[in-house]
Amino acid sequence: METIIHEISQKIINETKENLINTLANHKDISEFILNTEKILDDIGVQIVQKALETVDSLVKQDNLRKEKWTVQRKADRKTIATIFGEVNYKRTYYKNKKTGEYKYLSDQRLGIDIHDRLDSSLKAKLVDEAIESSYRKSGQIAVDSIDLTNQTVMNTIRELGDIPNDSVKITEKKKVVKTLYIEADEDHVALQSGKNIEPKLVYVHEGKKAVNKDRYRLQNVRYFSGVYSHSADLWIEVANYLEEAYDMEKIEKIYLSGDGAKWIKNGVGWIKGSIFVLDRFHLSKYIKIATAHLPYTTPIMWHYINKLDKKSVLDLFRVIIEETKLQTKINAIKDSRRYIMNQWEGIKNQYNKDYIGCSAEGHISHILADRLSSRPRAWSKTGVDQMSRLRVFKANGGDVYDLIINK
Repeated sequence: METIIHEISQKIINETKENLINTLANHKDISEFILNTEKILDDIGVQIVQKALETVDSLVKQDNLRKEKWTVQRKADRKTIATIFGEVNYKRTYYKNKKTGEYKYLSDQRLGIDIHDRLDSSLKAKLVDEAIESSYRKSGQIAVDSIDLTNQTVMNTIRELGDIPNDSVKITEKKKVVKTLYIEADEDHVALQSGKNIEPKLVYVHEGKKAVNKDRYRLQNVRYFSGVYSHSADLWIEVANYLEEAYDMEKIEKIYLSGDGAKWIKNGVGWIKGSIFVLDRFHLSKYIKIATAHLPYTTPIMWHYINKLDKKSVLDLFRVIIEETKLQTKINAIKDSRRYIMNQWEGIKNQYNKDYIGCSAEGHISHILADRLSSRPRAWSKTGVDQMSRLRVFKANGGDVYDLIINK
């Protein structure tokens, strides 16, 4: 082993020296030197991994306990495995169990390499990490320069992960005591390969917000949940279980649950004990605009009545707007807005509670889900949407993809 280390050390010294001389002689800048150094280190990395694999194979072959139970069937069987340095080609020994007749590459097993593995786990983690942010094809190109990894390879690596539970990232602080909790919910709209759409859901819990600078706030101790759910109850049960573990629920005075008023979001009130539904201000603004945009002088009046929580005046104003509108399709849209606002009146009233701090669900949908799933023209499979939405919140919750892969 010492001989191998000496050879590699000498190679690093010689190639670095040659790289520096070449940089100076050809008047190249430091960036050229750095890029060449990266290539040298990748080549060295490949050699180190190869030597390590073959050294372990040699140690297994010499082991007395192995000799008692396993006989050598073939020597120097070749295998290629892709790593973050590049492709590593190495030789290992094939054995047969004397008692059971089972066949194995014992050194591969010892090092966690499955017989079908073509990618090292650290490279798989890098591929998945990149794919969380970029397209499958781009992540394959970024992960390692010297290997052409197709988008199919990247997708297969993600599929190997199977189900990714929202509780994969462990809770660091349990049974916390807080006065008020905030839950916000929304969904993305993602195109499927079938031509239909699917709606991955997003729910997140936090303890309020803190100013980062004059115009920007950061949510405190936020925890995300996402995925494709046939039944929203399954998602709310996950959220409820998190709350029970993370907080002392008996000491929480108020829980605000904000969203656009969709049925699945309002269902959360039934699952989260003591929660109060609040209509997202973004969607209230959207429906007010639909009703008043063609008569702009009515917009501030509508807001004035809503801010006063004067339901009767809001209804009277809707009647006037409808009377002043000629186009039937527009009248239908105004009536839809009226129906929406009236149905959400209790949620609108709760916006004005002194300890309510607003809802940023629309922005979080964009940042957590839409940036990867729906903001660019692409079509997904249902499984792909579910896995990617869960991976996105896994990272947002502080998860480490390498740990996820090793645990799987």
